[in-house]
Amino acid sequence: MKNHRLKEFMKHPKKALFTIALPTVVAMLVQTLYNVVDTAYVGRLGADSIAALTFAFPLFFLLIAINGGLNAGMGSRISRYLGEKKKKAAENTAMHGLLITLVSSVVILVLGLIFLKPLFHLFGATESVLELSIGYMSIILWGVFFMFPSFVMSGIFTAQGDTKTPMIVQIIALVINIILDPIFIFVLGWGVQGAAVATIIAMLVSLVLYIIMIRRRSYLCISLKCFEFRWHMVRDIFKVGAPASFMMILMSIYVIFVNRIMAYFGTDFVAAFGIMWRLGSTAMMPIFGFGLAALTLVGMFYGAKRYDLVKQTVWYTMKICVGFTAFMAALFFALPQVFFRIFTPDAHIIALGIPYARIAVFELPLVAISLTVGRSMQGLGLGMPGLVINLVRSLLLSVPLAYLFVFVLGYSYLSVAVAVVIGSVCASATALIWMRLKLKWLLDGD
Repeated sequence: MKNHRLKEFMKHPKKALFTIALPTVVAMLVQTLYNVVDTAYVGRLGADSIAALTFAFPLFFLLIAINGGLNAGMGSRISRYLGEKKKKAAENTAMHGLLITLVSSVVILVLGLIFLKPLFHLFGATESVLELSIGYMSIILWGVFFMFPSFVMSGIFTAQGDTKTPMIVQIIALVINIILDPIFIFVLGWGVQGAAVATIIAMLVSLVLYIIMIRRRSYLCISLKCFEFRWHMVRDIFKVGAPASFMMILMSIYVIFVNRIMAYFGTDFVAAFGIMWRLGSTAMMPIFGFGLAALTLVGMFYGAKRYDLVKQTVWYTMKICVGFTAFMAALFFALPQVFFRIFTPDAHIIALGIPYARIAVFELPLVAISLTVGRSMQGLGLGMPGLVINLVRSLLLSVPLAYLFVFVLGYSYLSVAVAVVIGSVCASATALIWMRLKLKWLLDGD
């Protein structure tokens, strides 16, 4: 990050949003392509293999949630320090982020290997799917030592306003993953476990590339000579990072509950939900990119006390995100069978997924609102709003309503999609009110 970058961002905030967001979006689109290819490969192995990935997804997402929360807390603090022109404090915060991620890697690996089988039993995995899920996640867990530091290094670049470097690294790693997938899955005959091995190798490549790039392209000094342990920095990271992690973990728990409800109807229903979840995640990938850009810019502008630019960034980001997800929702609604066929040739799964998708798509623009508000609040150093908003959407409304509809009222699996949309309506309304009040307080105080 050059010294004049903050000044340029404040001069052209809308351009800055795209400057930061677009490389992230490109990287996430490549990630989405990988997810599609990976699921399509595994889908050729049968419904049990798709269901195995669906059951494994919450745990894989849990790993991402821990990293995502850490990055949110670290990135928010770094961007605010840069806005305040405190470079050394920003560097020390980055080093604290790396320290935390190394400790968490050990803890996650040990706990994961101990509790993996009981967790999959809890999720409702059938015997035919259980061993496939365990085989996949057992391999993935060993990759945390590559995954966690890579995430943090990516976050360090992003907090500086440099998303091109992470884009380059992620694209290279993902291309390697896509190339290795069919070799390990089909040629070597490793099946679902082959997909996990390919992922681990890609993670290792990613880590090596980040180590090289961080030495050459980072504005911040990332080395032990820049490190001086400070409890308040750990506290600052966790103030935003812990709620952000729990916010993402809530989504993992939400998927677990929905998987259990769908498992009541049968494995094909779990597979249909899993495909729709991946379609929704695909539509949301660019939104995550713009949300990350909003976090960075809001943090910098807040640190520089340019609250007018904070407001402008929040609402402009929201317009982009809602518009894009509305377009994707319309596309999924009109052509669900086309998208489902990408993931599976099974006619029964497709038939189950089409009506579910045509209800669930209405959730997408609502989630975009909640995500934009949550990321913007994180940029302000506030982690709890995003957590509360997601709690309202998932565990307080969507899951209880789904259980009510299916197990008490005896409705079909389609009622689960209705419950999800109702929860999203209430959560997005809460998010909008909260954001308006916070911005009003900032501007009135200024």
